[in-house]
Amino acid sequence: MNMNKNSQTELEAAAFRRLISHLQNHTDVQNIDLMIAAGFCRNCLAKWVLAASEEQGVDLDYEQALMQIYGMPYSEWKEKFQQKASPEQLAAYEKAQQQRKDQT
Repeated sequence: MNMNKNSQTELEAAAFRRLISHLQNHTDVQNIDLMIAAGFCRNCLAKWVLAASEEQGVDLDYEQALMQIYGMPYSEWKEKFQQKASPEQLAAYEKAQQQRKDQT
């Protein structure tokens, strides 16, 4: 693959924007399900955006980062879309967390 750093960054940014759009359009996917399956959720993405903003010297706070990821205020998203985690989801989350710890 012959790609310059700028092109690589642009492709990565486009893929990230597509991921965010996908998550914003699939509000039925709960954060706990993302945590179980992938080990990260929308809130993690917001924290990563915040960390990147700090590294780049961009003035952004956590609420603004959440807004970028959710496409609306986090409190509004929670009210509209977040469901209470079931006992089965909580058990699966704990199991996944333990498996990740065991792998490290």
